[in-house]
Amino acid sequence: MREWTILGAGALGCTFAALLKAQQQPVSLLLSERHRGHFHPAFEFIALNERHRLVSTHPRFAEQAAGVECLLVMTKAYQVLPALQSLRGLPADTPIILLHNGMGVADEVARAFPHNPLLAGVTSHGALKEGPWQVRHTGKGETWLGPVNEGGKAFAHLQAPLARALGHAAWSEDILSLQHRKLAINAVINPLTACHHIRNGQLHEPRFADVLEQLSEEVHAVLAQLGETETLAQFRRRLNAVIELTATNYSSMHQDLAHRRPTEIDHITGYVLSHAGKLPVPVCRQLYHEVKRLGG
Repeated sequence: MREWTILGAGALGCTFAALLKAQQQPVSLLLSERHRGHFHPAFEFIALNERHRLVSTHPRFAEQAAGVECLLVMTKAYQVLPALQSLRGLPADTPIILLHNGMGVADEVARAFPHNPLLAGVTSHGALKEGPWQVRHTGKGETWLGPVNEGGKAFAHLQAPLARALGHAAWSEDILSLQHRKLAINAVINPLTACHHIRNGQLHEPRFADVLEQLSEEVHAVLAQLGETETLAQFRRRLNAVIELTATNYSSMHQDLAHRRPTEIDHITGYVLSHAGKLPVPVCRQLYHEVKRLGG
């Protein structure tokens, strides 16, 4: 059985590790230098049913990349390329699966690792770090994988073991469209909740009705220009459903600002702005600059 190596021991990376381990699938965590010498051999995982359990994984570091068989990259978008470039001796036939928020990274990775099979994924699972090496699974969702390059097309079989662990995982030859659909949701929810210091569900308060309407219209127009066929009404229904489903959650961008960490604004709203062309996107632009001003 192929071992999964997860690069990015954040909330979602640890959640995937716990779910894979629960199905007796071999998992290692590829850790950064700051974890060397004080990595906990196990982390506490709080499942959706509130059951607590300790999860042990095999730790790896950059110099041990030669033994990586299948690499799930679950860092922040801005960390992906530096983290991959720090790996020493990653085999050219090891598939790299990019599972991060935002877009614009895959092309850079493809140029830096031209021989590796490259895949991208989207997931709607939710997770939250509650303390050092304590992770809570906050929501179950869908996970999709698809090829970024020709080599990636040979790895559709990876969705089957992922599906056993996650409850749902499927393959799509048009992963770009699924990435666009997720980006559109994130480009509305993330910057608004981050700038206003609110939970996702508060976006349905009357005070946000106008900005939600305009921002969703701007984001939809850009995605339509990129070839997406979802109507504005369909997008708004999907957006409202996500807001309701994650009403009590804080968005990742909100959490990043709250903890004074860099955000993924360049790979979410920045991606929308860079593909807007001549379309007017004043709310997107204003939110982008506000997140930057707040430290993101």
